[in-house]
Amino acid sequence: MIRLFAALRAATFFFLLAASVVCAQTDQLDYIAWEQVATRAEAAIESGDVSTEALETLRSDLSSYRDQLLGLQNAGDPRLATLQSQLDALGIPSEDGSEPEEIAQRRQELLAQISQLQAPLLRVVEAYNRADGLINAIDEIIRSRETERLLQRDPEPLDPRLWGPAITSLFVPFQEIASEVKTNLGNQVRRQALVDQLPAILALLAAALLLLFRAPRLIDRLGAWLRSKTRRGTGVWSTLLSLLRLTLPTGGLLIVVLAANISNMLGTRGTQIIFVLPLMLFVVLVARWLAAETFSSDDGINTIPLSQQRRTEARYYVNSLSLLLAVNALFAYLIEIGEWADETKAVLGFVIHLLCGLILFRLGQILRRTGPQVSPDAEAQGEPMPLSFPSRLARLAGQGAMFVGVAGPLLSAIGYFNIAFALIFPTIVTLGLFAFLLILQRLTRDLYHLFSGKPLDENQSLLPVVTGSLLTIAALPVLALIWGARVADLTELWARFQAGFSFGDTQISPTDFLTFAAVFAIGYILTRLLQGGLRGSVLPKTRLDKGGQTAIVSGTGYLGIFLSAIIAITAAGIDLTALAFVAGALSVGIGFGLQNIVQNFVSGIILLIERPISEGDWIEVNGQHGTVRDISVRSTRIETFDRTEVIVPNADLVSNSVTNYTRGNTLGRLVVEVGVAYGSDTRKVEDILYKIARNHEMVLMNPEPFVHFKGFGADSLDFDVRMILRDVTKILVVRTEVNHQINEAFKREGVEIPFAQRDIWLRNPEALPGARPTQERRTDPEEPTS
Repeated sequence: MIRLFAALRAATFFFLLAASVVCAQTDQLDYIAWEQVATRAEAAIESGDVSTEALETLRSDLSSYRDQLLGLQNAGDPRLATLQSQLDALGIPSEDGSEPEEIAQRRQELLAQISQLQAPLLRVVEAYNRADGLINAIDEIIRSRETERLLQRDPEPLDPRLWGPAITSLFVPFQEIASEVKTNLGNQVRRQALVDQLPAILALLAAALLLLFRAPRLIDRLGAWLRSKTRRGTGVWSTLLSLLRLTLPTGGLLIVVLAANISNMLGTRGTQIIFVLPLMLFVVLVARWLAAETFSSDDGINTIPLSQQRRTEARYYVNSLSLLLAVNALFAYLIEIGEWADETKAVLGFVIHLLCGLILFRLGQILRRTGPQVSPDAEAQGEPMPLSFPSRLARLAGQGAMFVGVAGPLLSAIGYFNIAFALIFPTIVTLGLFAFLLILQRLTRDLYHLFSGKPLDENQSLLPVVTGSLLTIAALPVLALIWGARVADLTELWARFQAGFSFGDTQISPTDFLTFAAVFAIGYILTRLLQGGLRGSVLPKTRLDKGGQTAIVSGTGYLGIFLSAIIAITAAGIDLTALAFVAGALSVGIGFGLQNIVQNFVSGIILLIERPISEGDWIEVNGQHGTVRDISVRSTRIETFDRTEVIVPNADLVSNSVTNYTRGNTLGRLVVEVGVAYGSDTRKVEDILYKIARNHEMVLMNPEPFVHFKGFGADSLDFDVRMILRDVTKILVVRTEVNHQINEAFKREGVEIPFAQRDIWLRNPEALPGARPTQERRTDPEEPTS
């Protein structure tokens, strides 16, 4: 439980840490005080017998100085950059020393000034490295001591010789409290003080009774009133009111404890122990609240998919576990203040561990059944049901709880009390943290419903995924503290993050990342605004076609993003020369593995510049006909007349033959072929075809249509009609209409449209298998005659 409250204090600590980082000043460091702290730390590390609390205090002081040194190191001296630029302006000195005296003298002066300014910075770097080394040494000592404490073996609780002393020692603190209360009641002075404080005590008790017994009913009425006033968001009110029901009884018990403390009747030990009672009640109420919200009988509130029977069973086990947690809080406190002997610690601790292990094992079995409820028919057919991420996580947590439920009591039984304690109770608190995150996830969904008026569809929204990720990231430090990490370990991670890392000769810090992100974001936004202005206001007023406008907008976007990246890198202080090796490696990779991508990229730029095709053009490429819908730097999207999307690499549009039917205009030629029977009047057929072509509204008269008498085919006299259409995209409609008119006109004028005919003549029919000669058939007397 101590780790639990350490986790609760973590948020406050990190807030103070962030405030100290923001308010940190880069003034000169007090090196005298720093030297004293560093010397004391080195002496403590050397002696090895300093307490862990003293080492933690020293580490905190060292960490504070290290943060100041890091600030001084990152701030640097702006005059150095100016002097270095002046030195670079003088050029590289010649090897033979043939340099004008004035330039050589000026070079020496600049070098001396640079050395003078670098001296304080070098001292800061040396002090920072010293502080970092001392902190690492202290952390190593503390970790080794914690490892030794965990591996320490206590008396075995199954030894019957320990049971008698353990039971005797169990009641000693309570007997001493009773004795102190009896002595205080017999003291006249204390009784008179009790009478004097009686009005205040009665007022406190009245307030406590109100919070303990009357407040829950008032909260229920408040919830009903809120639900009546709002048509949506009832889940939000239920969660908030359940938290209120959690805190008010704890506050009432705390008031009772204050009243008992004012009476001065409990004595020293009683005063110490009674302040644990609100903590015990708070632990019980928190566990019950998590059980009620996680395994609720209401399907709309329940966060883990289980059957009603399993949820009821889970609530029972969690409520039982809450009582054991409360007892363990009192047990851990009495062990910490040294009220119980080692025998009591071993025996009573084993009993608590055993009961917690049994409940954890059974709770883990329930969590392993988490998932959608399968109908008997589906279960008989063996149909698999998909599991959500919380369900999979709950099953994994159930397996871990079952393992700890077995391993924890076994370790406690053989005397490894500390390891069993470090396994069982962090597992319980971790399960509680997991349930709390699920409740917060559900609260996010209810808040969305409250403010938007629409239920959140988790299958079509990224909000559950984003909130779940953010909650998981926020819970990681708390989870680390629960499992034994020190606050100093988390601050060390933050310090390492602040220090950054080296990339070539450049030191990159979080400030550089933030600067890069901010400058690049500003450049990106400005680029998009410029593109929007060009697309909506400037380019439509020019004579450029749609393809040219698209090319300018796209080119502006690529150029703006490239310049934004360069400016952001420069603003962050990243030396681009350090990227030379990376660029060389990338060039090799591009030459071998990315050549197709680069080829398509270059082809896309060529298409945007030359504009052989534009959006809306009807083209044919690789045997595909369609309309160009979008031209990007890698590929072009074509919509076919079947309403399918074809993605064509830009390299194919540049290197292959492309037919553009509507480039510049929509004019196009239609050729309609027709055949008439031999013997037809060809002049009459020609007149009919001319009349049909000239009378169609989509056919241009300049150039006028032309009827071509192609020649004499095998089955017909072949003609074709050649027409120029106003809109070639209507070619299928015009062809269909012209064919209808030709058919109707030929029927009306008596012109026959032939179909293919073949006459088959057998030159030697007697050569066929089974055939008889002609003469034999004629002389056969039995052959019937017609």
